[in-house]
Amino acid sequence: MKYIIEHFGKVYKWHLIEYKHISKIVGKNNLIFTNVKGKKDELLKLGKVYSESVAELGLDSICILDPAAKKILDSRDCKKFQYLVFGGILGDYPPRERTKDLLTVKMPTVETRHLGKEQFPTDNAVYVAHEIAKGKEFNDLKFESDIEIEVGKKLSVHLPFKYVVVNNKPLMSEELIEFLKKRKTI
Repeated sequence: MKYIIEHFGKVYKWHLIEYKHISKIVGKNNLIFTNVKGKKDELLKLGKVYSESVAELGLDSICILDPAAKKILDSRDCKKFQYLVFGGILGDYPPRERTKDLLTVKMPTVETRHLGKEQFPTDNAVYVAHEIAKGKEFNDLKFESDIEIEVGKKLSVHLPFKYVVVNNKPLMSEELIEFLKKRKTI
């Protein structure tokens, strides 16, 4: 299985941290970034990089992971698709269906699936899909929503997204936690 991140907008530090985490999860050889307009050299360390949209690459056997899709991704799906496509979008709260608006509409003949109706960070969405591709089902996984990260004395950051639980804690890279703690503005 190959995992494609269709990136939208500028590549921020937060993206790079998440994308590095994704590369560790699925492996550099299984990760493709599309629609990339900047920081290509940094992303090349993590996977294959295209400036074109995935819609322009002429790939077959694709499934877009879109929260607005009607069907949930299951392990049988992963046997028929070669590529799972994710929108590389910094999430809005509440969600605004941007994956559908920015990606799915550009590829109307491509099948879509969702990972539940709550919004995941991109690295968590890829992790969940990767586990499903390895044979687990969505309902076999545990989740936690609305994570609070302590960043200082009496100061925390609320992340209103859904996280998969791995080893009894929400899946989040240590690099991201350190980034949140060092940010000057919250």
